[in-house]
Amino acid sequence: MQPLALTMGDPAGIGGELSLRAWLALRQTGVTFVALDDPARLQRLAAAMGLAVPVRVVGNAAESGLVFHSALPVLPVTLAVDALPGKPDGLNAKAVVASIEQATKLALAGDVGGVVTNPINKAALYQAGFAYPGHTEFLAALTGATGQQIMMLASPMLRVVPVTVHASLRDSIAMLTTDMIVAAARTTAAALRRDFGIAAPRLAIAGLNPHAGEQGALGTEETTIVQPAIDTLRAEGIDVSGPWPPDTMFTAAARARYDVAICMYHDQALIPLKTLDMDHGVNVTLGLPIVRTSPDHGTAFDIAGKGVADATSLLAAIELASALAASRAAARTTL
Repeated sequence: MQPLALTMGDPAGIGGELSLRAWLALRQTGVTFVALDDPARLQRLAAAMGLAVPVRVVGNAAESGLVFHSALPVLPVTLAVDALPGKPDGLNAKAVVASIEQATKLALAGDVGGVVTNPINKAALYQAGFAYPGHTEFLAALTGATGQQIMMLASPMLRVVPVTVHASLRDSIAMLTTDMIVAAARTTAAALRRDFGIAAPRLAIAGLNPHAGEQGALGTEETTIVQPAIDTLRAEGIDVSGPWPPDTMFTAAARARYDVAICMYHDQALIPLKTLDMDHGVNVTLGLPIVRTSPDHGTAFDIAGKGVADATSLLAAIELASALAASRAAARTTL
C-alpha cells in the first residue's frame, strides 16, 4: 500500500504535535505516511513535548515506507521563521501553501495514495494573499476540479454534506438553488459508490426551514427549491428521500434509513456530526481526482504547545484516507 502525504497545517497550531503522535500510534502496524513539513521544527517540537520521535529526511515518498517503522519520514518544507505555539505568523504562509501544493502533486503523480491535511488558519493565509475560502477550494483548483468540490464530514455514526459551506446563514439561504442541491447529491452518490463501496447509496435531503416548511406555513423553499431537486435526482435513478425535517432527521432511528444527509447549510450539517462523534469526525473532499481527508477540528491555538492535543481525529482521517485509496485502487483494477 502506498504511503499517504500529511501536510504541515499552520505551524503555530497543533498539527505538528498531532503528526508526531500519529507516527507513534502507527509506526509498528498502521498506515504509513510522509510528512510535508519542516524537519527542524518537528525535532524541536518532539523535544519540547517529550515525545520520542526520531525525524528522518527522505528524498521521495517511496523511501517513507522503508523508514517509517523507525523514524517519522519528512519531505522538507522550510519555514521562513520559527513557529511559536498559538501565534500564527503570516511569514510562514508560503510554507503552509507549499506543503499542500507538494502533497497534491505527489497524489496526482501517483506517488502517494492520498493527502491528509492538518488544519490551517485561513486568516493568516488571507493576510499573505491566499485567494481561496479554504482547503477544499484550493485543492479543487490544484487538481483541476474547480466547481465540483464537495465537503463531506464522516464518522462511524453519521455522514453529512452541506450544500452551501463557508458563507453566512443569510448568504447561504440566498445562494441556495435546485441546481446546487442536485450537483452536491450527484457528486456524493458517485463518491459513496466509488470510494465507500456502497453499491446503492441512500441520500436523505434535509429541508431548509423548521418542520421542512410545514406545507408552506414556515417557508416555501422546500416546495420551490428542494423538492424539484429531489424529483430530478429520482428521475436519474438516485435513491433520495425528503425533504426531511432537520430537527428529527438525526435521531438514531432516522439515521438508520440513509447513508448520508444532504444538508442545506454549514451548521445544519456540522452541528449533529460534531455532537454525535466529534473525536472520530473526518473531513473528506468529494469530487477530486485524488483522495483527501482532514481531521474535523481547527488549529486549536489555545492549546498549541501544551502537550494536550488529541490525535484521535487525525488518526481517523489517516485510516479513512487509506481505506478510500484502497477502494479507488480496487475499482481501477476491475475496470
